[in-house]
Amino acid sequence: MNGAEWLARSLKASGQTHFFFVDAVLRRTLLEMERVGVQPVLAHTEKAAAYMADAYGRISGRPGVVAAQSVGAANLAAGLQDAWLGRSPVLALTGHKPLDHQHRNAYQEVPHAPLFAPVTRHAAQVDEAADLPRQFRQAWAAATSAPPRPVHLDLKGLMGEFVEVSETTAEPAALDAWTAPRHRPVADATDLRAAAAALRATARIAIVAGDGAALSGCGAELLALARLLRAPVATSLGARGLIDTRDPHAIGVVGSYSAPPANRIIHAAELVLFIGCDTGDQLTHAWRIPAPGTRIVQIDADPLEFERSYATEVALLGDPRATLAALLTELGEPLRDGTLLAEAQAAMAEWRAAMAPRLASEATAIDPARLAAEITRALPADGILVADTGYSGIWTGTLIDLAPGQTYLRAAGSLGWAFPAALGAKCAAPGRKVVCWSGDGALYYHLTELETAKRRGIAVVLVVNNNSGFGQGWPNYLKQAGNRPVAAEQVLRFGPTDFAALAGQFGLCGIRVERPGDIAAALAEALAAEETVVVDVATDIDCRAPEPWAP
Repeated sequence: MNGAEWLARSLKASGQTHFFFVDAVLRRTLLEMERVGVQPVLAHTEKAAAYMADAYGRISGRPGVVAAQSVGAANLAAGLQDAWLGRSPVLALTGHKPLDHQHRNAYQEVPHAPLFAPVTRHAAQVDEAADLPRQFRQAWAAATSAPPRPVHLDLKGLMGEFVEVSETTAEPAALDAWTAPRHRPVADATDLRAAAAALRATARIAIVAGDGAALSGCGAELLALARLLRAPVATSLGARGLIDTRDPHAIGVVGSYSAPPANRIIHAAELVLFIGCDTGDQLTHAWRIPAPGTRIVQIDADPLEFERSYATEVALLGDPRATLAALLTELGEPLRDGTLLAEAQAAMAEWRAAMAPRLASEATAIDPARLAAEITRALPADGILVADTGYSGIWTGTLIDLAPGQTYLRAAGSLGWAFPAALGAKCAAPGRKVVCWSGDGALYYHLTELETAKRRGIAVVLVVNNNSGFGQGWPNYLKQAGNRPVAAEQVLRFGPTDFAALAGQFGLCGIRVERPGDIAAALAEALAAEETVVVDVATDIDCRAPEPWAP
């Protein structure tokens, strides 16, 4: 068969339901995909297509597949940054002009392979269909190994046409069982004994579970360990909801996007158990939480995460879920006093009581805390919540409660990621409801994907935290402007825009909410719909999200 047929049939056999792209690329393959039942999703920008593939990969565990021709490759590479930082399996396909066109000022051609180097684990050039089966399998394996990362195949031809029309004798690849994480090794027995000894001998233990723990799906084992050790559990933003956020052991997100109690509790620990954590500046609030010198036991599937930021007393190299199960067996039934856990529960109760009035606020413009409370109540038991970066991450990560069965996806840093990502998440999980929290500033990046949602019939609930500006930096910038507030407004304010009315222009339903009491009904109507609905909530830019504690 030719390369177009092989690629389309391999994607189908590997469980892919959607293919995200910007024209013009792989046109023969796209026609074959539609024939075999893989849905092509044409996006309006390469970055939006990459964000769709990113979330598709995070939800399905299989690489989200995204493609662009040679001239769009630079935009596609830029869009993979979030997938790289978020440990997401993505397969990026690009075209490149043949060798006899290179270095001759060929139209729109630049050497784009170097642009992919910082945001991909594996890259290969594919010159003909005979090479495609081997390179496809190798790329897929690389994308789903721990930690998952994007990979890149660069196909000969501006649109990959040389690979499409050449032939291969290989059977289509069926890689549907190759999901991330593909391998689940258990840590060495000697290290397990050392870790168990350190944990048994320490009274004030706190646990921090990161994105790697969420990828491993170790919520049940994590909670069992917390109960056994009587230890409080904090998470990274990306691991929000790994255990029930209202569980007595849960203390919320730690680091720079934290509510105050979590950082205080982790800072008060004698020993911190990191599970699947990158120990970067956001998780540790600039490497202050836990304090330097705190004893560290660390579990990770990636050996490069050990000793990255903290000296490690015991390092356990292995899949978090498999290694936690072995550690539970090794620990036995140790006696624990639970002092730190009791302190944590008191601190959490005090903080929740202090926030309760805001969660029930009747103020107009609306306090985003009230919006968070309404989403907590409205999100279905198997719902997916997708949040943008910045203040969207802080509001959702500190004030929306989640339970196992619900899924939280967050931008790893790219503003505007959430709405295209929500569309990709829905493609991967068509039977689940998807709610997207986006600020208005973020939504302007990819507002045109409302047309994609309408055209392809992708149904998500797009909640716009509409405060007519960039709220996170607003008060500090206003303060810096001093007696020139207009200068601050020119930099960080925009609109006002009625996004509900804009939704109507795209042929979609839009609901404008200006009173807190109307949020619940708007969310209920939107969740009941079978198409994308924009819920445009007029919020107060002067309302502050919870702020992290620092020593």
